[in-house]
Parts: sequence; C-alpha cells; structure tokens
Amino acid sequence: MTFAHGRLAAAALALAALLLPAAADRADAQDLGDWPIHSMDRPQPPVVDPGPSQPPTPPPSDAVVLFDGGDLARWRAEDGSPAPWRVAEGAVEVAPHTGSLVTRDSFGDVQLHIEWRTPPRVEGEGQERGNSGVYLMGIYELQVLDSHENPTYPDGQAGAIFGQYPPLVNASRGPGEWQTYDVVFRAPRFDEQGAVLAPARMTVLHNGILVQHDVALTGPTAFQARPPYSAHPARLPLTLQDHEFPVRYRNIWVRELGDR
Repeated sequence: MTFAHGRLAAAALALAALLLPAAADRADAQDLGDWPIHSMDRPQPPVVDPGPSQPPTPPPSDAVVLFDGGDLARWRAEDGSPAPWRVAEGAVEVAPHTGSLVTRDSFGDVQLHIEWRTPPRVEGEGQERGNSGVYLMGIYELQVLDSHENPTYPDGQAGAIFGQYPPLVNASRGPGEWQTYDVVFRAPRFDEQGAVLAPARMTVLHNGILVQHDVALTGPTAFQARPPYSAHPARLPLTLQDHEFPVRYRNIWVRELGDR
C-alpha cells in the first residue's frame, strides 16, 4: 500500500468510527440470528475482490508500534519466557506447537492495524488451512484463516468474530498474499460487583472493506460455545494464536483510544 493509500484506509476507518453510534439503530445492523454456532448451513458471505496486496501501511505518529519487522522485544511467550516465533523477511512467523505470542504491554480501547499472510502452499481445507487468530485482550478473537475459495462455517472464516459474527463479506486475498485488518475495539465495562455495564464492541475492515460494523460481543469467543462475560481488568495483552500453521504477521501497531 502506498503512503496515500494508507492514509485513505485510515480515513475510511475514521469514517466508520464516526458512524458507530448510529449502527445500533440501523434496521440492517448485524445480529447473531438463530443459527447454531459454527453452522455450515448458514449462508456464506458474498465474495468481494479487495484488489492486490500493497506495501505496509506506515503507522501514524501517535501509534504504539508492536512489530516493525525487527525484533520481538514487545512480545513474550504465554509463560513469560522470550518470544519463540521466527522473524524473517520483515515478518514474524508462527512457530507451530510453541504456543501463542503475547504483548508485554496491556491495552484496553484501541485502534489496531495488523497485516497477515497465510502459507503460499495450499494444504488442507476448512479450518485446517492457514488458521490463526488475533485476540483483543487475549479473550476476543478476530479469526485469521485462508478463506479464499475455502468454504467453512461462516462464523469461523477470515474476518469473523469467532463463533459469533460472520463477516459482512468475504474480502479475502489468495494464499501467500498479504492482507490487512484495521480494527476499532472497545473493551467491555464492568461494575464493582463484576456485572456488565457495557459489552465489548468491534468494527473491522478487512483489506480496506468493512466486515464488522460496531457489533456487540456476547462474551469471550470460544469453539462451539458462547460463554458469558467474566469481569476482567480494563487493560490486558494482545495475543496472536499458534494454531499450528506457519502464518506470518507484520506491521503491527495500535493507537490507544480515549474513554467513550
């Protein structure tokens, strides 16, 4: 992506953020529907060609840069030991069976930019093809998957909030092509007794295309379950999932957002 394209994408995300308060009032706002979790009978999102991959989007001046192609100083293993994944060609690659990668810093409300690439060689199908995930606060998963000509349950494809909301459209590029997520995430709020005052909310652009529009999460994301909220700190680390596939990530940054 050229610098100009990067600023256009940022402008699109800013416009989406401005529209968030009106989303709940829209008749066509996303909802969970009556479909069972991970139902293959649920309609597949329409396919939209996002255009070719572009060079990395430059971070804005107020961004916290989590990975710029260099070292993994801002990351650690789940047990607190040094990050075990491999850095190569300006990207960090999942080292299968070593565990997920966790930021050393904690975050609450953020704008997140992250670029990712599934393996060029196509192996497997459905959930067994380039599977990983971006976990906001280590709890709320935005699915990463090779969803190019690869049907799976819609609430588990690329751009899905796993097990809850399928993407509005399938904006996936092909295997081995770089893709982008731009996310506005609002953390849940709890009272002193742990009751939910406000749910987590997420807006997502996949390759510059809106795929999640200010959706209210039902609670933590999970496989074949929708567990309820459990009170947690206002700031927690970001997590990248080891799902045993050599998915690559690059150009990861966040902007911390103020109170609602």
